[in-house]
Amino acid sequence: MSNSVEQQFSELNLSQEDHDQYEQEDHPDQSRSSKVLISGLPLHVRFENIDPLLSQYGNVQHCDKANSRDANTQTVFITFETPEQAQQAINGLNGFELEGSRIKVEAAEQNSRGGRRGRPGGGRGGGGATGGGSRPTDFPLRLLVQSDMVGAIIGRQGSTIRLITQQSRARVDVHRKDNVGSLEKAITIYGNPENCTNACKRILEVMQQEANNTNKGEICLKILAHNNLIGRIIGKGGNTIKRIMQETDTKITVSSINDINSFNLERIITVKGTIENMAKAESQISAKLRQSYESDLQMLAPQSIMFPGLHPMAMMSTGRGFCGAPPPFPPPIYAPLPGQGGAQQGAGDSQETTYLYIPNNAVGAIIGTKGLHIRNIIRFSNASVKIAPLEQDKQGENPSNPQQERKVTIVGSPEAQWKAQYLIFEKMREEGFMSGSDDVRLTVEIVVASSQVGRIIGKGGQNVRELQRVTGSLIKLPEQPQQALAGQQQDHDTTVHIVGPFYSVQSAQRRIRAMVAQASAPGRRRAAQPAPPPQQ
Repeated sequence: MSNSVEQQFSELNLSQEDHDQYEQEDHPDQSRSSKVLISGLPLHVRFENIDPLLSQYGNVQHCDKANSRDANTQTVFITFETPEQAQQAINGLNGFELEGSRIKVEAAEQNSRGGRRGRPGGGRGGGGATGGGSRPTDFPLRLLVQSDMVGAIIGRQGSTIRLITQQSRARVDVHRKDNVGSLEKAITIYGNPENCTNACKRILEVMQQEANNTNKGEICLKILAHNNLIGRIIGKGGNTIKRIMQETDTKITVSSINDINSFNLERIITVKGTIENMAKAESQISAKLRQSYESDLQMLAPQSIMFPGLHPMAMMSTGRGFCGAPPPFPPPIYAPLPGQGGAQQGAGDSQETTYLYIPNNAVGAIIGTKGLHIRNIIRFSNASVKIAPLEQDKQGENPSNPQQERKVTIVGSPEAQWKAQYLIFEKMREEGFMSGSDDVRLTVEIVVASSQVGRIIGKGGQNVRELQRVTGSLIKLPEQPQQALAGQQQDHDTTVHIVGPFYSVQSAQRRIRAMVAQASAPGRRRAAQPAPPPQQ
């Protein structure tokens, strides 16, 4: 089928980005040990302060206190699930400054003979996954099906979907209530790769039976994949996708990159063939997607230190080029990081309030025709986004001086904040509200307890200057009164003003919130489990 393969490949509408992405293959660093030694930790640091950061590199299975040569610092052993995760932590954390102390992170195999150690396996078994632990179960399979097939897939009172779940041992979520009236619905399947493929095959069988009953002919399989992963599915010159087609005797096409926008970064991979062959193709496609996803996760983990408390793959959930249409299916779903239960779960689910100021003449663009754009922002980000009425902003100002800015109140999780703020910044850029070629610079406000202002400023302003240097944003705080720690101002709130481009203000927000959370969180674990907070 070589001729048909060439013809099919010409239909892929490849961009230069598609051709380039294949090079981003997963080549994890080889390491002999999954355990690292972290030394130079301040004595007051506890494990729950660093668990979210460590979890960005992998599944932390064990933490043990080791003997420290310096009486003023602590040393700990951290055991990850795999040697590759340990190496990523070494690359990302070694040499970081922690409250004036430079921590050292190294492989523990040369140093593990000294100090106390626990069992390297810990008590976390990975949920029954085989091979490399639980990570393969973390990547869901996303399908797109015709809306008129949803009823058959679910079955009477959910009988069919329950049977599929029982037989495949995979969880199947049909997003039937999303985008009412749309021609297609998304289905998300969770489980290990084999179970996801079995569930996919059963869904295809149900769809084919329904198509036969309604004389609709042959069905096809549509897989949703993030645009960042598509290049590696296609491969150099289309080699990867050609190989999959030849090995599975299927025809595979990929939707155009022009179909994506800021609210939808998923491309559609369409597979045609027999049910058996389509299931085989899905298995190979998903394996490549999963490999690429994990490679990107490792690549983004060091960068995510700039954004503590934020899932590193949230940075993939936003992109340029919104054309104004609502998302045709739910936004991309990516997996929680390994070990992202415990300490990080609370942080990830917490609701934050942020105030963003936009030019008054940009309000119409942010709202959109009949409120379409702001509704899409809310739908995509899962955040509450409210623009203050003109008369409620800056009360008491001189009427002769017209109001220049409007306050946008955003309430949501760290990921929701990232998405909502990004889409506002992006709309400002698209509409050309900023002159010249400079990045869009907006003012963001977050509120912190007044008792934490001194910690943010630091001795002689050292901390805030370092924050500005690292993030590239302008940070304004009121000078902390001498009586703040002793007086009643301790119970009051203080507004922190952050000015800069999107990534700069995001980094400043995340770092300040992490700093405040670390200071306010009581030590809930014993001293035998310390580790550093997310600072560079």
